Amino acid sequence: TLSPTLAVVGLLMAYPLYVAIDLSLRGGQISDLLNLERNPLTLDNYRDVLTSPGLLGDVLRSMIYTVGVVVPAFALGLGLAILLNKAFPGRRIIRPLVLLPWAVPGVVVSAAFSWMLDASYGVVNHLLRTVGLIEHNVAWLADPDTALIAVILPTVWKYYPFFTLVLLAQLQSVPGEIYEAARMDGASPFQQFRHVTWPAVRTASSLAIVITGIGVFREFDFIFPLTGGGPNEATQTLAIRIYNEAFQYFEMGTAAALGIVTMAICGLLLKLAGRSVRREFS
Repeated sequence: TLSPTLAVVGLLMAYPLYVAIDLSLRGGQISDLLNLERNPLTLDNYRDVLTSPGLLGDVLRSMIYTVGVVVPAFALGLGLAILLNKAFPGRRIIRPLVLLPWAVPGVVVSAAFSWMLDASYGVVNHLLRTVGLIEHNVAWLADPDTALIAVILPTVWKYYPFFTLVLLAQLQSVPGEIYEAARMDGASPFQQFRHVTWPAVRTASSLAIVITGIGVFREFDFIFPLTGGGPNEATQTLAIRIYNEAFQYFEMGTAAALGIVTMAICGLLLKLAGRSVRREFS
Protein backbone atom coordinates (compact mmCIF):
# COMPACT_ATOMS: atom_id res chain seq x y z
CA THR A 1 0.00 0.00 0.00
CA LEU A 2 0.94 3.64 -0.31
CA SER A 3 0.28 4.55 3.33
CA PRO A 4 3.89 4.22 4.59
CA THR A 5 5.20 6.17 1.62
CA LEU A 6 2.63 8.91 2.07
CA ALA A 7 3.42 9.07 5.78
CA VAL A 8 7.15 9.50 5.11
CA VAL A 9 6.57 12.13 2.41
CA GLY A 10 4.12 13.95 4.67
CA LEU A 11 6.63 13.96 7.52
CA LEU A 12 9.41 15.25 5.27
CA MET A 13 7.16 18.08 4.11
CA ALA A 14 5.32 18.89 7.33
CA TYR A 15 8.17 18.91 9.85
CA PRO A 16 10.41 21.48 8.10
CA LEU A 17 7.33 23.66 7.57
CA TYR A 18 6.46 23.34 11.26
CA VAL A 19 10.02 24.33 12.26
CA ALA A 20 9.93 27.34 9.90
CA ILE A 21 6.59 28.55 11.28
CA ASP A 22 7.73 27.99 14.86
CA LEU A 23 10.96 29.85 14.16
CA SER A 24 9.06 32.76 12.63
CA LEU A 25 7.01 33.12 15.83
CA ARG A 26 9.98 33.27 18.19
CA GLY A 27 11.34 36.60 19.36
CA GLY A 28 14.89 37.53 20.26
CA GLN A 29 18.18 36.28 18.86
CA ILE A 30 17.98 32.59 17.92
CA SER A 31 21.24 30.68 17.93
CA ASP A 32 20.08 27.19 18.91
CA LEU A 33 17.36 25.77 16.68
CA LEU A 34 17.03 22.72 18.93
CA ASN A 35 15.85 24.88 21.83
CA LEU A 36 13.39 27.23 20.16
CA GLU A 37 10.98 26.98 23.08
CA ARG A 38 13.35 29.13 25.14
CA ASN A 39 12.38 32.16 23.05
CA PRO A 40 8.96 33.74 23.64
CA LEU A 41 6.15 33.40 21.12
CA THR A 42 5.40 36.68 19.37
CA LEU A 43 4.13 38.18 16.13
CA ASP A 44 6.83 40.84 16.12
CA ASN A 45 8.73 39.18 13.28
CA TYR A 46 5.70 39.33 10.98
CA ARG A 47 5.00 42.90 12.04
CA ASP A 48 8.59 43.89 11.24
CA VAL A 49 8.47 42.13 7.87
CA LEU A 50 5.08 43.47 6.76
CA THR A 51 5.87 47.04 7.85
CA SER A 52 9.35 47.02 6.37
CA PRO A 53 9.68 49.88 3.84
CA GLY A 54 11.72 47.65 1.53
CA LEU A 55 9.28 44.73 1.32
CA LEU A 56 7.24 46.13 -1.56
CA GLY A 57 10.39 46.80 -3.56
CA ASP A 58 11.64 43.25 -2.94
CA VAL A 59 8.32 41.79 -4.08
CA LEU A 60 8.26 44.03 -7.16
CA ARG A 61 11.82 43.09 -8.12
CA SER A 62 11.00 39.41 -7.64
CA MET A 63 8.02 39.74 -9.99
CA ILE A 64 9.98 41.72 -12.59
CA TYR A 65 12.75 39.15 -12.42
CA THR A 66 10.25 36.30 -12.80
CA VAL A 67 8.48 37.83 -15.80
CA GLY A 68 11.80 38.89 -17.31
CA VAL A 69 13.00 35.29 -17.19
CA VAL A 70 9.86 33.31 -18.00
CA VAL A 71 8.74 35.28 -21.07
CA PRO A 72 12.01 35.13 -23.08
CA ALA A 73 12.80 31.60 -21.83
CA PHE A 74 9.39 30.41 -23.02
CA ALA A 75 9.69 32.18 -26.36
CA LEU A 76 13.19 30.75 -26.92
CA GLY A 77 12.11 27.29 -25.80
CA LEU A 78 9.07 27.32 -28.08
CA GLY A 79 11.09 28.47 -31.08
CA LEU A 80 13.72 25.78 -30.54
CA ALA A 81 11.06 23.12 -29.99
CA ILE A 82 9.47 23.98 -33.33
CA LEU A 83 12.88 23.94 -35.01
CA LEU A 84 13.97 20.63 -33.45
CA ASN A 85 10.65 19.06 -34.41
CA LYS A 86 11.64 19.36 -38.05
CA ALA A 87 13.97 16.94 -39.80
CA PHE A 88 17.33 18.42 -40.80
CA PRO A 89 20.95 17.20 -40.90
CA GLY A 90 22.64 17.12 -37.51
CA ARG A 91 19.42 17.18 -35.50
CA ARG A 92 20.58 14.25 -33.33
CA ILE A 93 23.66 16.23 -32.33
CA ILE A 94 21.96 19.60 -31.81
CA ARG A 95 19.17 18.27 -29.58
CA PRO A 96 21.37 17.30 -26.61
CA LEU A 97 23.45 20.47 -27.03
CA VAL A 98 20.34 22.63 -26.80
CA LEU A 99 19.30 20.88 -23.58
CA LEU A 100 22.78 21.05 -22.05
CA PRO A 101 22.28 24.29 -20.04
CA TRP A 102 19.58 22.59 -17.98
CA ALA A 103 22.18 20.16 -16.60
CA VAL A 104 24.74 22.82 -15.64
CA PRO A 105 24.65 23.92 -11.94
CA GLY A 106 23.44 27.46 -11.43
CA VAL A 107 26.61 28.55 -9.62
CA VAL A 108 28.71 27.44 -12.61
CA VAL A 109 26.44 29.39 -14.96
CA SER A 110 26.77 32.47 -12.73
CA ALA A 111 30.56 32.21 -12.76
CA ALA A 112 30.60 32.00 -16.57
CA PHE A 113 28.28 34.97 -17.00
CA SER A 114 30.24 36.96 -14.42
CA TRP A 115 33.22 36.73 -16.75
CA MET A 116 31.17 37.38 -19.88
CA LEU A 117 29.57 40.51 -18.37
CA ASP A 118 32.73 41.89 -16.81
CA ALA A 119 33.04 45.65 -17.37
CA SER A 120 36.73 45.52 -18.35
CA TYR A 121 37.27 42.37 -20.40
CA GLY A 122 33.83 40.78 -20.77
CA VAL A 123 32.98 39.23 -24.11
CA VAL A 124 29.51 40.83 -24.12
CA ASN A 125 30.93 44.36 -24.15
CA HIS A 126 33.44 43.33 -26.81
CA LEU A 127 30.71 41.99 -29.09
CA LEU A 128 28.47 45.02 -28.58
CA ARG A 129 31.33 47.38 -29.37
CA THR A 130 32.21 45.34 -32.45
CA VAL A 131 28.70 45.71 -33.92
CA GLY A 132 28.54 49.38 -32.91
CA LEU A 133 25.73 49.15 -30.34
CA ILE A 134 27.84 50.72 -27.59
CA GLU A 135 30.87 53.03 -27.61
CA HIS A 136 32.12 52.40 -24.08
CA ASN A 137 32.12 49.36 -21.83
CA VAL A 138 29.00 48.87 -19.72
CA ALA A 139 29.35 47.87 -16.07
CA TRP A 140 26.50 45.39 -16.31
CA LEU A 141 26.77 44.04 -12.77
CA ALA A 142 27.77 47.30 -11.05
CA ASP A 143 25.20 49.65 -12.58
CA PRO A 144 21.76 49.68 -10.86
CA ASP A 145 20.14 50.32 -14.24
CA THR A 146 21.55 47.17 -15.85
CA ALA A 147 22.17 44.80 -12.92
CA LEU A 148 18.72 43.21 -13.02
CA ILE A 149 19.06 42.58 -16.75
CA ALA A 150 22.48 41.06 -16.10
CA VAL A 151 21.07 38.49 -13.65
CA ILE A 152 18.09 37.75 -15.90
CA LEU A 153 20.32 36.68 -18.82
CA PRO A 154 21.94 33.62 -17.18
CA THR A 155 18.63 32.58 -15.66
CA VAL A 156 17.01 32.57 -19.11
CA TRP A 157 19.92 30.52 -20.44
CA LYS A 158 19.41 28.02 -17.63
CA TYR A 159 15.62 27.67 -17.92
CA TYR A 160 14.89 27.72 -21.65
CA PRO A 161 15.85 24.00 -22.13
CA PHE A 162 13.00 23.00 -19.79
CA PHE A 163 10.49 24.71 -22.06
CA THR A 164 12.18 23.20 -25.11
CA LEU A 165 11.97 19.69 -23.68
CA VAL A 166 8.33 19.94 -22.57
CA LEU A 167 7.07 21.57 -25.76
CA LEU A 168 9.11 19.33 -28.05
CA ALA A 169 7.58 16.29 -26.35
CA GLN A 170 4.13 17.68 -27.11
CA LEU A 171 4.98 18.48 -30.72
CA GLN A 172 6.30 14.98 -31.26
CA SER A 173 2.77 13.70 -30.61
CA VAL A 174 1.35 15.71 -33.52
CA PRO A 175 1.19 13.58 -36.69
CA GLY A 176 3.14 15.07 -39.58
CA GLU A 177 0.16 14.44 -41.85
CA ILE A 178 -1.68 17.30 -40.14
CA TYR A 179 0.99 19.81 -41.16
CA GLU A 180 1.07 18.31 -44.65
CA ALA A 181 -2.69 18.69 -44.97
CA ALA A 182 -2.48 22.29 -43.74
CA ARG A 183 0.20 23.11 -46.33
CA MET A 184 -1.89 21.52 -49.07
CA ASP A 185 -4.82 23.69 -48.01
CA GLY A 186 -2.63 26.75 -48.48
CA ALA A 187 -2.05 27.55 -44.80
CA SER A 188 0.82 29.96 -44.17
CA PRO A 189 3.48 29.19 -41.53
CA PHE A 190 1.70 31.55 -39.13
CA GLN A 191 -1.63 29.85 -39.74
CA GLN A 192 -0.02 26.45 -39.18
CA PHE A 193 1.35 27.71 -35.87
CA ARG A 194 -1.97 29.22 -34.83
CA HIS A 195 -4.22 26.31 -35.76
CA VAL A 196 -1.93 23.27 -35.35
CA THR A 197 1.17 23.98 -33.27
CA TRP A 198 -0.26 26.23 -30.56
CA PRO A 199 -3.31 24.07 -29.77
CA ALA A 200 -0.94 21.11 -29.41
CA VAL A 201 1.35 22.83 -26.89
CA ARG A 202 -1.07 25.21 -25.14
CA THR A 203 -1.87 22.95 -22.19
CA ALA A 204 1.76 21.96 -21.62
CA SER A 205 2.79 25.61 -21.98
CA SER A 206 0.47 26.72 -19.19
CA LEU A 207 1.76 24.06 -16.82
CA ALA A 208 5.42 24.69 -17.69
CA ILE A 209 5.03 28.45 -17.23
CA VAL A 210 3.48 27.99 -13.79
CA ILE A 211 6.16 25.55 -12.63
CA THR A 212 9.01 27.69 -13.96
CA GLY A 213 7.50 30.91 -12.64
CA ILE A 214 7.30 29.59 -9.09
CA GLY A 215 10.89 28.35 -9.32
CA VAL A 216 12.23 31.63 -10.68
CA PHE A 217 10.30 33.72 -8.14
CA ARG A 218 12.37 32.18 -5.32
CA GLU A 219 15.60 31.83 -7.34
CA PHE A 220 18.85 32.43 -5.45
CA ASP A 221 21.66 30.64 -7.30
CA PHE A 222 22.09 33.24 -10.04
CA ILE A 223 21.56 36.52 -8.21
CA PHE A 224 23.71 36.03 -5.13
CA PRO A 225 26.95 34.92 -6.87
CA LEU A 226 26.66 37.70 -9.45
CA THR A 227 25.55 40.73 -7.42
CA GLY A 228 24.67 39.67 -3.87
CA GLY A 229 21.49 41.71 -4.25
CA GLY A 230 23.29 44.93 -5.18
CA PRO A 231 24.18 47.43 -6.30
CA ASN A 232 21.99 49.58 -4.03
CA GLU A 233 19.53 46.67 -3.69
CA ALA A 234 18.84 46.80 -7.44
CA THR A 235 18.73 42.99 -7.58
CA GLN A 236 17.58 42.23 -4.05
CA THR A 237 14.68 39.85 -4.46
CA LEU A 238 12.83 38.10 -1.65
CA ALA A 239 15.23 35.15 -1.74
CA ILE A 240 18.25 37.45 -1.33
CA ARG A 241 16.49 39.37 1.44
CA ILE A 242 15.83 36.14 3.34
CA TYR A 243 19.49 35.14 3.06
CA ASN A 244 20.69 38.55 4.25
CA GLU A 245 18.34 38.55 7.21
CA ALA A 246 19.45 35.08 8.27
CA PHE A 247 23.19 35.06 7.58
CA GLN A 248 24.22 38.71 7.39
CA TYR A 249 22.11 40.19 10.19
CA PHE A 250 21.56 36.86 12.01
CA GLU A 251 17.84 37.60 12.39
CA MET A 252 16.68 34.01 11.98
CA GLY A 253 13.14 34.73 13.18
CA THR A 254 12.71 37.60 10.75
CA ALA A 255 14.15 35.49 7.92
CA ALA A 256 11.73 32.67 8.73
CA ALA A 257 8.79 35.07 8.81
CA LEU A 258 9.86 36.51 5.46
CA GLY A 259 10.13 32.96 4.11
CA ILE A 260 6.57 32.21 5.22
CA VAL A 261 5.38 35.44 3.59
CA THR A 262 7.20 34.44 0.39
CA MET A 263 5.56 31.03 0.50
CA ALA A 264 2.16 32.68 0.93
CA ILE A 265 2.81 34.94 -2.09
CA CYS A 266 3.84 31.90 -4.16
CA GLY A 267 0.70 30.09 -3.03
CA LEU A 268 -1.46 33.05 -4.06
CA LEU A 269 0.22 33.29 -7.45
CA LEU A 270 -0.11 29.54 -7.88
CA LYS A 271 -3.81 29.70 -7.09
CA LEU A 272 -4.37 32.50 -9.58
CA ALA A 273 -2.34 30.73 -12.27
CA GLY A 274 -3.98 27.40 -11.44
CA ARG A 275 -7.30 28.65 -12.74
CA SER A 276 -5.96 28.97 -16.27
CA VAL A 277 -4.23 25.60 -15.98
CA ARG A 278 -7.44 23.93 -14.83
CA ARG A 279 -9.28 25.44 -17.77
CA GLU A 280 -6.71 23.96 -20.14
CA PHE A 281 -7.04 20.49 -18.60
CA SER A 282 -10.84 20.57 -18.30
